[in-house]
Amino acid sequence: MYDIVIIGGGPAAIAAGIYAARKKMKSVLVSDNIGGQSVVSDGIENWIGEMIIPGAELAGKLKKHIENYKDDIDLAIPQLVEKVEKNADGTFKIITNKEEYHTKTVLITSGGRHRSLGVPGEEKFNGRGVAYCATCDAPFFGGKTVVVVGDGNSGLEAVVDLIAYADKVYLLARGGELRGDTITQEEIRKSDKVEIIHFANTTEILGEIMVESLKYKDLNTGEEKEIATQGVFVEIGTVPNSEMVADLVELTKKGEIVVNHQTYATSVSGIFAAGDVCDTLYKQNNIAVGDSIKALLSASEFVKKSKLKK
Repeated sequence: MYDIVIIGGGPAAIAAGIYAARKKMKSVLVSDNIGGQSVVSDGIENWIGEMIIPGAELAGKLKKHIENYKDDIDLAIPQLVEKVEKNADGTFKIITNKEEYHTKTVLITSGGRHRSLGVPGEEKFNGRGVAYCATCDAPFFGGKTVVVVGDGNSGLEAVVDLIAYADKVYLLARGGELRGDTITQEEIRKSDKVEIIHFANTTEILGEIMVESLKYKDLNTGEEKEIATQGVFVEIGTVPNSEMVADLVELTKKGEIVVNHQTYATSVSGIFAAGDVCDTLYKQNNIAVGDSIKALLSASEFVKKSKLKK
């Protein structure tokens, strides 16, 4: 019987794991990898203490840090959590693709994953012209024509990243106005490389070996149009990795875990959540780390006050 099972392998999970180890909680961290979404980033510029650090290097540092506490925390890596169940006595059973764990509390820091378009050709050309991280992949599209699908902050920031490399950047927006920050909108409108296409709904990505074009429907006229392109960047947000507790805790319509933003407790006593998987307003590494530490401290207090079996 563990005091806590930490689900996830990104910065939030590692931070919680280190705090759990230092507090001498009987703990295990379960994840399919270490690093989280940022592991593919070419350069992270807002990680406090580092002017710029590649995602792979950050993942290596996180791994080294948590392994320094290997005598105080169990590391179940690689394992994928499939289900969290609450037992009649108030404890929990964590079911992975390999093992089962029993625990007094659960901290979910499983993050999110990029939302896909779900159109023909997207999966086929993933990694062959279709990309989900402009920060990571923009340098590979030097001198090429690219399309960014998505007009929120992530889409606009992708355009900014691509302006430095691509010859032409099309930005496809479903509505008549861009949804991202005004300052970023002004920045991309200044570039003669950028063409914004409004009321556009992507319908297909085409090519032979690599991406060659993208089709979209003009939502005003109903006409289907095609853009010749060598790259498609899908920037339409993320999906929280909350499936393992979907029938257990309260979720938002987006699938985010609803938490108390003081304690990071969920709707189920003994389950806590932090980072991109929950309904936090800002989804960034530094914020996730701070929130997960608060969640871990709350879980620690919960264990101290609980009368659950040893």
